Amino acid sequence: MSPSVPLETVGVIGLGYIGLPTAAVLAQAGKRVIGVDVKQSSVDSINAGEVPFVEEGLEAVLAGVVAQGKLSAQLETPEADAYIVSVPTPFKGDHDADLSYIEAAAAGIAPKLSGGELIVLESTAPPGATEHMAKVILDARPEFTDEPNLPNSLYFSHAPERVLPGRIMIEMVDNDRIIGGTTREAAVLNRDLYASFCRGELLLTDAKTAEMAKLTENAFRDVNIAFANELSIIAERQGVDVWELIELANHHPRVNILQPGPGVGGHCIAVDPWFIVSADREFSKLIATARTVNDSKPELVLEKVLGRADRFKNPTVAALGIAFKANIDDLRESPSKDIAVSLADRLTDGTVLVVEPNIETLPHEFDGKANAELAELDDAVERADIILLMVDHDPFKEFDRDMLQEKVVIDTKGLWR
Repeated sequence: MSPSVPLETVGVIGLGYIGLPTAAVLAQAGKRVIGVDVKQSSVDSINAGEVPFVEEGLEAVLAGVVAQGKLSAQLETPEADAYIVSVPTPFKGDHDADLSYIEAAAAGIAPKLSGGELIVLESTAPPGATEHMAKVILDARPEFTDEPNLPNSLYFSHAPERVLPGRIMIEMVDNDRIIGGTTREAAVLNRDLYASFCRGELLLTDAKTAEMAKLTENAFRDVNIAFANELSIIAERQGVDVWELIELANHHPRVNILQPGPGVGGHCIAVDPWFIVSADREFSKLIATARTVNDSKPELVLEKVLGRADRFKNPTVAALGIAFKANIDDLRESPSKDIAVSLADRLTDGTVLVVEPNIETLPHEFDGKANAELAELDDAVERADIILLMVDHDPFKEFDRDMLQEKVVIDTKGLWR
């Protein structure tokens, strides 16, 4: 296989929040896609055309491509023309990246190769991760090379996702993509594959620059959110309404301060900046400080709630929203979830009513906490002494605020100003 040959069969390793939409849009574009996941329940759901999580627009696309035989899921890595690795990259130690999932995916791919395949790392990863993935595969299959245009060539590339949960099916198609190959030929091959579904501009670079680009985008956002969060802390200590303060400051033509909140969550902004820090701890002081500011915000919110709870003998707190952002069911790295869990731990004589419209059961972090329950919005507000708003879900925006009278309200999003 040479870089000019179409890549018709694609193996997508990891069918989570990014891998499954990627598999679905590739199948919709006419590719034969075989998805791989470690969970039998996810494999079964996908093969039935059912989405195992909430993402607007994905279910209809998935049902269609499964029915057409364009997409299937299994536990074992298949033979394919191209592979897209979309697996977790969590922390270990002092916020160092744990590449074990990437290594496991690479180990599964290696025995299936015959030469000419494209292997794309789509997982967000620290600088050098794509080269590391390539080394794992080439060490396992030393008869292959990453030098291009040879019968035994393999092509390695990085194409980080740049999508917003809740809009993934739109942004995966419309957003520009950065594509970085370990060789120019690998980047071109990756570009040609993604051009089958992506209408945005496909920008080619080397693998390490592509890795840094994704991290830089989220570190930039994290630093700006940290400014807003730090400002909210100072403003409260000075007796100033931070929402009015930001609104007034943003009237300056060159000022655009973001909105503060209870912290920063999700698998991108709350994680990616640490990959830059771990790559160069000596010269990443601003990025590290921003992470520290944002990571400290949940404890400050918690202390504020507990201070108000002291007024009541057996306080009941309605915790509104535990997803990491509005109108999704994704609880990964959610500061709101962590706050609600900590409240259940520390309000030993109180009750925590969790209101999260996008889930049906409380996550496992609440296991064994008898004083926490999942509740409907109206019921929780009626029963609660303290209303803690942490996520600006649409139902909370449309809520009858007359029900808040005589309640202690802590609004971390400025939604009910």
